[in-house]
Amino acid sequence: MPTQTLHIPTADGRADAFAAFPDGGGRHPGVLMYPDGFGIRPVLREMACELAGHGYYVLVPNFLYRHGPTPVIELPAYIGEAARPAVFAQLMPLIEAHTGERTVRDADAYLRFLTTRPEVVAGPVAVTGYCIGGLLALRTAVAHPGQVAAVAGFHCPAGADGTDGFAALTARVHLGHAEGDMTPEALGELNQALDTAGVDHTSEIYPGTVHGFTMSDTDAFDPAALRRHWDRLLPLLDRTLTTG
Repeated sequence: MPTQTLHIPTADGRADAFAAFPDGGGRHPGVLMYPDGFGIRPVLREMACELAGHGYYVLVPNFLYRHGPTPVIELPAYIGEAARPAVFAQLMPLIEAHTGERTVRDADAYLRFLTTRPEVVAGPVAVTGYCIGGLLALRTAVAHPGQVAAVAGFHCPAGADGTDGFAALTARVHLGHAEGDMTPEALGELNQALDTAGVDHTSEIYPGTVHGFTMSDTDAFDPAALRRHWDRLLPLLDRTLTTG
């Protein structure tokens, strides 16, 4: 499968990115995939390639590019309980500095770059993300109604910006929550806010999961939940994106 390391011009510099797309040439629907806070690494490249194998051009930006290229910090091959405190001590100040204003400014650049790639078909795109990347995906969809046809977030803080912005969502939405992150009562409140805003959505707790369940290089990984994630994401993209 073809892959590329790219550099995206932004208002604040250049963001390095990873892209994967199907063999055989042609043009394909575009998907912007935001990584979790641990950033672009082998597991994210594998997930991008898996998605590309279903017929999509997948662009994964290093959203922490202001602090350096990938890898922004050195990560262990496996992020277990013992490694987490040191990793988070380095990453959290960088993540906290990534404001909503920065997110929207960067999203403009990422979408402009994605939609002008010669391998990407004209038309709307999808945005997906993991952990903090899911929040960035929602912010991107809110800022680009009409251009983003589908948005998905997994084990992400979906309500971190409040619910007022949901009224601007025109994309179809899927949110897959970790059981350890979301109570049934909080899920009901979130889904009611999405309903009130008229958002076409599915939003559910993945049973027995903890935060980070999609990431196979962490101790949060849940293989059944990762399969459920693909079972939700792929039909969402199939329903909303134009094939080349």
